Amino acid sequence: MKVTRLGAVVTMMLVVSACASAPPPVQPPRAASSSSAPASAPAASTQGSGGDEVTTSANVRLVANVPREAPLNGSTTWNSDLAFQGDYAFVGNFGGFTIYDISDPTKPKTVSKVACESQQNDVSVHGNLLFLSVDEVRSDPTCASKPAGLGSSDGGTPWEGIRIFDITDKTAPKYVSSVATDCGSHTHTMVPGKDPDTLYIYVSSPGPEPSSKTCPAPHELIQIVEVPVKNPKQAKVVASPNIFPEGQGSDSFMAGCHDITAYPEKNLAAAACFGDGVLLDITDRVKPKVLQQIKDKENFQIWHSATFNNDATKVVFGDELGGGGMATCDSRTPRTKGANAIYDIVNGKLERRGYFKMPREQAPKENCVAHNGSLIPVKGKDIMVQGWYQGGVSIWEFTDSNAPKEIGFLDRPAEHSQMIAGSWSAYYYNGYIYSSDILRGLDVIAIDDPLTDPAKSVKMADFNVQTQKTY
Repeated sequence: MKVTRLGAVVTMMLVVSACASAPPPVQPPRAASSSSAPASAPAASTQGSGGDEVTTSANVRLVANVPREAPLNGSTTWNSDLAFQGDYAFVGNFGGFTIYDISDPTKPKTVSKVACESQQNDVSVHGNLLFLSVDEVRSDPTCASKPAGLGSSDGGTPWEGIRIFDITDKTAPKYVSSVATDCGSHTHTMVPGKDPDTLYIYVSSPGPEPSSKTCPAPHELIQIVEVPVKNPKQAKVVASPNIFPEGQGSDSFMAGCHDITAYPEKNLAAAACFGDGVLLDITDRVKPKVLQQIKDKENFQIWHSATFNNDATKVVFGDELGGGGMATCDSRTPRTKGANAIYDIVNGKLERRGYFKMPREQAPKENCVAHNGSLIPVKGKDIMVQGWYQGGVSIWEFTDSNAPKEIGFLDRPAEHSQMIAGSWSAYYYNGYIYSSDILRGLDVIAIDDPLTDPAKSVKMADFNVQTQKTY
């Protein structure tokens, strides 16, 4: 769910409860709007390295699984987002983060674990710096902080925002500094400046919360942090642009954005916000210009994430119906809800085409909805891999924007120990798919298919999915 902050959790659970008690009526999908096509290859059962059975399409196999390790393996220390650099994978966790050596993807090795508790802990890396999103009010910015609720009853100064670490020594990351941001940082996006010594971070966060000292109203904005990479202790908020010329409206249960994906080489960004999708010109990094603001009240509840195709002629927006806590991959939920919408960019404007939702119906208590994914780098084709929580991992093609189709998948049995489980993020990096499973740890997955095989020749020096690069 990219699980929300404390106040938003309460709101979200009300939404989830309402949706669960009164599911939407079944609606037939539009003729060319959603995919119910099976994978291109028949399913085959295999055994995971942890002894758990997985079901995959014949072109997909689970190569390795590394379970979460103490102290990051508790019932609420969930794995979150992923980033990559060289032979390393960085996995965020509500208890901190882990660095893995993936020089041999079939045998990932733990390099270090950092205990630094907070909600989200979405992670990105740039050079020798690592950034964590903190979307929870803490007693102070350090890793020794405690949850502080909405105020500061312990006498401290409530804080939430971005934490910065030095990862020069991967075996011993060091906390460097922090930047406070209004309503914290649910997710963040790195945008390199024109000057290589300057990095910008676009901060997305939900709000406002009138009773909170860290999340004042109004909150129809994003925040931009400037980081001098040679002196990260001087990082600070330099702009808080309102990117909603039409307003977010009273029908949105909260304001702000959930995720922003930037494509710096194209000077574009796509913001997935609470009730809106926004296309931005980021030529001026601290003064993004709104090109278009769109809504889909019929099908989308929470605009969760965005992905450009390689040519930046399309944007895939995902809808996180129910905030990640609902079983929306069932016959009672329309195929256009909790799904992906594909938009073509025509003359600088977004035009909606088809919808894609992974086609396998899940059990009534399996939380399942469109979540984090990335392109599989095949030139001339538009292919994504994506996590669907307990819906597993889906590989799908949208080269024809009106007729997307699944081409491969991996799915585990239902997790009965708790409601929130499954693949939080699934990304393709240097020949393999890496999935951050909330409870089961890091999965390494291979797809062998003529359609995706050309991607194996594409080598990346690093990969932060919210900062797209041309391949």
